[in-house]
Amino acid sequence: MSSAPSADPEAGDAGLARTPAPPYYAVIFTSRRTADDAEGYAATADRMVELAAQQPGFLGVESVRDADGLGITVSYWESEDAIAAWRRHAEHTAARDDGRARWYAGFELRVARVERAYGRENRQDWGQSTFPPVATSASGDPEGNVL
Repeated sequence: MSSAPSADPEAGDAGLARTPAPPYYAVIFTSRRTADDAEGYAATADRMVELAAQQPGFLGVESVRDADGLGITVSYWESEDAIAAWRRHAEHTAARDDGRARWYAGFELRVARVERAYGRENRQDWGQSTFPPVATSASGDPEGNVL
């Protein structure tokens, strides 16, 4: 899979968006590309990342696409109002229309509220879990299973 760079200037080396502590929102766009106008699509996708990064409430983006054209882009936002404003942006609306007409054989869009997040990156300040502590057995498994 290829990976698009994050619009977040503090993104980790792996292109992971560096988001704040939850809650925040994720817009998950899964698509299957057509073979039409790959250069026009790439230019528009780059422009949308650039433009989204200028919008109030934008937190970052992560995007990948495989050789068969299946792609997933997740953009992160402070609020549902910020997402709605991005959806109404004129240039974004035109790009969506082009996508439906020329670039996507199919797509799904999902919006989710992120309640908990954790991870590991080669940074000292990352990796702090937002999950509540869980009582574990001596084996380290909350269910008492041997790990």
